[in-house]
Amino acid sequence: MKITAVTTFVTRMPLLIAGDAPMIGGRPRTAVETLLVRVDTDDGVSGWGEAFGHRVWPVTRTAIDRMIAPLCIGRDPTAIAALMNDLAHAVHGAGRNGPAMYAMSAIDIALWDIAGKLAQLPLYRVLGGSARADLPAYASLLRYGKTAALAPRIAEALERGYRLIKIHEVDPEIIRAASGACGQGIPLMVDCSTPWTVAQAISICRGMQDLKLEWVEEPVWPPEDHAGLARVRAEGGIPVAAGENVGSLNEFQRLFERGSLDIAQPSVTKVGGITEMMKVFALGEAHGVRVVPHAAYFGPGLLATIHACAAQPREVWVERFYCDFDETPFGAAINPQNGRIAVPQGPGLGVDPDPALLKKMMIEG
Repeated sequence: MKITAVTTFVTRMPLLIAGDAPMIGGRPRTAVETLLVRVDTDDGVSGWGEAFGHRVWPVTRTAIDRMIAPLCIGRDPTAIAALMNDLAHAVHGAGRNGPAMYAMSAIDIALWDIAGKLAQLPLYRVLGGSARADLPAYASLLRYGKTAALAPRIAEALERGYRLIKIHEVDPEIIRAASGACGQGIPLMVDCSTPWTVAQAISICRGMQDLKLEWVEEPVWPPEDHAGLARVRAEGGIPVAAGENVGSLNEFQRLFERGSLDIAQPSVTKVGGITEMMKVFALGEAHGVRVVPHAAYFGPGLLATIHACAAQPREVWVERFYCDFDETPFGAAINPQNGRIAVPQGPGLGVDPDPALLKKMMIEG
């Protein structure tokens, strides 16, 4: 079997917004862009992957189309380790993190989708998992910047059955109000998105110790300040989570050895796909670090994360960005019910995009 084509698709899914528009990267977010990749073979089996896209999708797409795709043509899609190793060596001059790694992540996910389809098994079973119908999902609310906009979203998420809540806020007063809105017995996580110096992070965390937060996520800039994260963990009094911006197993190794993290958050569309995600799970186990992947996606990135989590011996929380769409190419597979998200049981990732909706939502570029 050989790879015959690698094709990229970019979709834009408008959000259904009630009240204030959420913020991502300091700007209102009214739609989500997804960068999909299809790997075709001469045997007629195709696999779907996803590269980190959002607003940086043009550069990631260029990396796939111009650098990665030509190197895949004619290769055996079932020899995943060999192909990914060769890709890593071939394009390492473009960086060991960023668009080149995002591009390889998409290819890896698609290859594992093909592997599951060839085996006629859901991917989590191919990865060694035992039967599991669903996993706990946490509502990962976007940033609103004011309690009046955030509190109704928390109430709505709780009404929908979520029992795990994450917010993307930096104002301690808003965080404190969110804790009150969650009430007793609901774990609250806070994703800060790298806003503070180490000293600021320690001071702010100390002021919130009484809230008993599940974790504070990416509290310092730059995100690769391993020593700074270790200091916040040691002195701030709140568990520290990070890892969505980490592009390799080696960097996770350094984070673990330095004692920087309580919770590691590899992103399957950034770290090298399912192959590397499974290695991070194993490395976390060896170092006593809990692994809860980052999953700000609504296609193969989310599905791949679900399968990697379902392959673990213990239940792993699955992040679901808390937003709604009128329609998506992956339908109900990306939507939790009563605070849990189903593990797809079809071969491979379990769900291919709906061709008509894919065509309808595609954008040029």
